Amino acid sequence: MKYSKTMTNALLSGLMALSMALLSANAFAGKPGFEKCTGIVKAGMNDCGTSKHACAGMAKVDKDPEEWIYVPEGTCAKLVDAAKK
Repeated sequence: MKYSKTMTNALLSGLMALSMALLSANAFAGKPGFEKCTGIVKAGMNDCGTSKHACAGMAKVDKDPEEWIYVPEGTCAKLVDAAKK
């Protein structure tokens, strides 16, 4: 009985570790045809974590240079260049 419980716990731990690895890989993988664009995000509208926090939607101020969102490829250059003019 003790062996069965140990094996069950090991199996569950392994499944949890695998699911966490898959989730984190998806979070950092990016979207095909999209790019990260930093410094244009409104407060609370960021797509993912930074060194300041770990979750989407937690940007505290507008246009924080560390916050980012996914935009279609080529869009970020247009937005950033337009903002500099």
